[in-house]
Amino acid sequence: MNTVIVVTAVGPDRPGIVSRLSEVGSRFGASWAASRMANLAGQFAGMVQFEVSTEQAEALASALSALESPELHVVVARGNGASAAGESRLVHLEIVGHDRPGIVKDLSSSLATLGVSIEELQTEVASAAMAGGALFKVRAELAVPASVDKRQLRRSLEALANEMMVDVQLG
Repeated sequence: MNTVIVVTAVGPDRPGIVSRLSEVGSRFGASWAASRMANLAGQFAGMVQFEVSTEQAEALASALSALESPELHVVVARGNGASAAGESRLVHLEIVGHDRPGIVKDLSSSLATLGVSIEELQTEVASAAMAGGALFKVRAELAVPASVDKRQLRRSLEALANEMMVDVQLG
């Protein structure tokens, strides 16, 4: 039987962080099941999901925790392999609009009201060359409960789009 270990690492970006994480996982026979990593403002921010035999789980968790240093903050958690969303379908969402404070807060509050979970979220601010200023872009994968039909989700997001003055695309 396997155990899921999720590790989050944050610190100044430098070569070798991913190598250290993968070396520790390999040492305990763990499979690198999924990951998300980025350089944000010069900081490495990464999450890795390892799958490891239950017998090796505690040793792997300890070895990953030992990577903690003044330059690298490490958090290790056990996963259960299941999504918190339960019975749901995945829906792709894209939003583009003029940047302003509160877009993610408004979006996430609206989704939470419907019981929608954000499975993955990517955001960026990009230059709006033709219009001037900055554009805020959102790409997300949403876990939408079976009890929320597509029309209900679309109505909620369109109302939010009108209020925030952004374009919303559901796929």
